[in-house]
Amino acid sequence: MFTGIVTDVGEVIAVEPRAENLHRIKVACAFPRASIVDGASIACAGVCMTVVGAGEQDGRTWFAVDAAAETLAVTIVGRWRHGTRVNLERPLRIGDELGGHMVSGHVDGIAELIGREDMTEMARLSLRAPGPLSRFIAAKGSVALDGVSLTVNAVDGDTFSVLIIPHTLKVTTLGALKNGEHVNLEIDPMARYAARLMQGR
Repeated sequence: MFTGIVTDVGEVIAVEPRAENLHRIKVACAFPRASIVDGASIACAGVCMTVVGAGEQDGRTWFAVDAAAETLAVTIVGRWRHGTRVNLERPLRIGDELGGHMVSGHVDGIAELIGREDMTEMARLSLRAPGPLSRFIAAKGSVALDGVSLTVNAVDGDTFSVLIIPHTLKVTTLGALKNGEHVNLEIDPMARYAARLMQGR
């Protein structure tokens, strides 16, 4: 489990196709090398991925993950190339502060940025969600975009908006997001459970 509070922005330094619908991806990061072990989980742009190797290169720590068919199909991971910047978060530990909202790292779909309003040190982003997911997004509710926990400001059909504060613009990849680009979208798990309960009634 994660909270959507990004702790580093990594950089993809290698993408190696291993088999059909299987990519091995190497990501450079600022995490201490000794803190990354094989089998550990790291949220990469909101996708919970399993470490399959780690080391040091050019004075930086790197770790490797495998992306299989499901991940490549429902996330933007398949679009990553050398130099792609990726929001990173280590998993929760007992006693950690819950600064965002509960994020599973299981991406539900891909959202498209359809509008960006830059203001003084802030930005309002308008996004279009996949139709089947839009019913789970509510004003004042939470979403995770590329692994960043955000509060929804407004909803209109399958579009919604979020306000990005200066700190988030500075320490995540959202600051460089442009119209027409895509992000991983995870809806609030509580919204999914509530909808399932209502369906049961």
